[in-house]
Amino acid sequence: MQMQLVRQATLQTLRTEVLSAPVLCGSTAVTNYLFARMAHLPSEEVRALFLDVRNRLLSDEIMARGEVDRVPFSVRAIVRRAVELNACGIVIAHNHPSGEAVPSDADIAATGELVDAARTLGIDILDHLVIARSGWASFRRLGLLQSTRAQS
Repeated sequence: MQMQLVRQATLQTLRTEVLSAPVLCGSTAVTNYLFARMAHLPSEEVRALFLDVRNRLLSDEIMARGEVDRVPFSVRAIVRRAVELNACGIVIAHNHPSGEAVPSDADIAATGELVDAARTLGIDILDHLVIARSGWASFRRLGLLQSTRAQS
């Protein structure tokens, strides 16, 4: 019970950091928040951080839940939600319960589809993070994703 309270307090503190500054300026805060939220989940989950024009968080939402080794996500649902929120940018994150933070070919292909769909509506996919117990990987840092919008 005490560990659960500590975990909740930690997540709240990390979420507050994410809310208090532009997401891309606080990428360490975002990564820490997502790592705490997702690294130890038993099955895959896709989250989307929807951002305004100044890269401030509009909403943090679970977009899909899957199995131990896969989670299909709907490009259409993510883009639709971004339009509903009037979001200008999205950071996607999903976890690998296997413990390896390495993007799969399926991850790369799905992200490419999302980038193409979002771009037609003027929405930028700013990053896709793969979170695992062993660490995390950023599509942007790996050169797998190029932003069309200026970062704060």
